[in-house]
Amino acid sequence: MYRAVGWITILVAGALIGLSDLVSQFSSVLGSTMIGPYPSEFLISKLLLVMAVLSGFIGIYVLILQFLQRTATKRRLHDIRNILRLAFGTTGLIVVLGVLTDQWIGVLLSFGVVGFAVTFALQQPLLSLLGWFYIIVKRPYSVGDRIRISDTKGDVIKVDFLVTTIWEIGGELISTNQPSGRVVTVPNSVVLSSEVTNFGGGGSQYVWNEIQLQVSYETDIAVASDIMVEEATAVVGTEMADSIADFRDRLADTPVELEVNDEPTVNITQGESWVELRLRYITHPRQGTRVKNELYDRILDRFNDQPTVTSFPVSRNR
Repeated sequence: MYRAVGWITILVAGALIGLSDLVSQFSSVLGSTMIGPYPSEFLISKLLLVMAVLSGFIGIYVLILQFLQRTATKRRLHDIRNILRLAFGTTGLIVVLGVLTDQWIGVLLSFGVVGFAVTFALQQPLLSLLGWFYIIVKRPYSVGDRIRISDTKGDVIKVDFLVTTIWEIGGELISTNQPSGRVVTVPNSVVLSSEVTNFGGGGSQYVWNEIQLQVSYETDIAVASDIMVEEATAVVGTEMADSIADFRDRLADTPVELEVNDEPTVNITQGESWVELRLRYITHPRQGTRVKNELYDRILDRFNDQPTVTSFPVSRNR
């Protein structure tokens, strides 16, 4: 349907150009009436040309979007749509003014003067527009990524010319990494002066995560560690194998050298009156809280089933 609309508007543009030419020819043969200082046929011809330009630009824009919808991802399509709107809008305005005035050089010079004046009058919006260009080119984040920018953390749902719209997680209402229900708009200029954290989208789609459990000194650390690894493997083992391969592929494209484990691991640290076991594994950032809850449930059940082997600090300062 959209493709048909695109071709129809282009055909309409061609018809309007032909009609404008006919109006000009009739005016030379039959004479013309005056509307103010201008012949009526002249004004009608200009109006038809302006309508032809707008119709043609809309048709081309629709056809390009229709093509991109079949070939580009949703994230890429979002960015390309914004670029096309900016390019077509600016070019269309210049062409319309050129058609109306027949002074193409003057129009371009006027744009330069106006742009110079606007630079001083609208510094913050222009900084946000520059931030949008930076986001498009350098890709600190894109639509669908989970990020932290300034004091806001959440999932990016839209990147416009001036602002980035974020579906907030955590924040003042929620203590965990769950959606709060609020939508926050952040000026794009913030990316030029603030730290941006991308939870997976800028590199691998997965992030390392940890859960910590405190056990007594009497605990069989080897058994407890094995239990934690077994449960983590049961919960994220298959996903972790795929994510590790993706992580290594992306890491190979950088000069960074890291040791990457194929399976969950347990790191041990000593506390004042307990031993802390830290289970490390890979998961998708949006599944972090769910995976943590499931791992805690499974591991604690296993520990409680073996009280003679694993125990928790009791009657001690923790």
